[in-house]
Amino acid sequence: MTRKPVTVALVDDFEVVVRGVAAMLEPFEDRVRVVELALEEPITHDVDVALFDTFGQGEVHSDDIDTLLGSSHASRVAVYTFNFAPELIATAKARGVQGYLSKTLTAQDLVDAIERIAAGEVVVAGASQERRSHGTSRRGWPGKELGLTEREAEVLTLATQGLRNAEIAERLFISVNSVKTHVRHVYRKIDVHNRAQAVAWGIDHGFRPEHRALDLWRTTQH
Repeated sequence: MTRKPVTVALVDDFEVVVRGVAAMLEPFEDRVRVVELALEEPITHDVDVALFDTFGQGEVHSDDIDTLLGSSHASRVAVYTFNFAPELIATAKARGVQGYLSKTLTAQDLVDAIERIAAGEVVVAGASQERRSHGTSRRGWPGKELGLTEREAEVLTLATQGLRNAEIAERLFISVNSVKTHVRHVYRKIDVHNRAQAVAWGIDHGFRPEHRALDLWRTTQH
């Protein structure tokens, strides 16, 4: 008997992010099929797994994940992130997240993990050091074409939304000093000299989403 592919919804505020993940998964559509890019509206299709990309969203210690877990259309929820702090993994499990997946996974390993989650496992999957440079070239994020790393772009995204360094650090679960380092790198790469210029540049180049999807979902659900 031919097994049906696992159905997946991809969740993030930025179309370039979810389309990049969809492109990674496309060669495996006989096993994992993306049926929804959940950008503005709550998930409308019944899906086996909702994959929550944390880019520009904050990690699982925020309340955002509870909104997604409350969706009646997502059988299971997985988080897609760089941050593998033990505290965040424990928080994700305690809140009922069934998958905690690293963005350093190859496309093959990401598909394997999604299938296991859909089958009922609780999966925490990072990538070994030697595999971290493979399988992610099709994943996109704002500013990638300009040389910004995903983390630098994420810091700029949050700064463009008006967050200060301490708030960005809290949202991303990193130190303030790490945020400052990313900010310096961003300034150099986009050729600006201060925060006001960086924020203006970010607004002009699409780093401020028109909405925060999960905020809209809360309004819809209540």
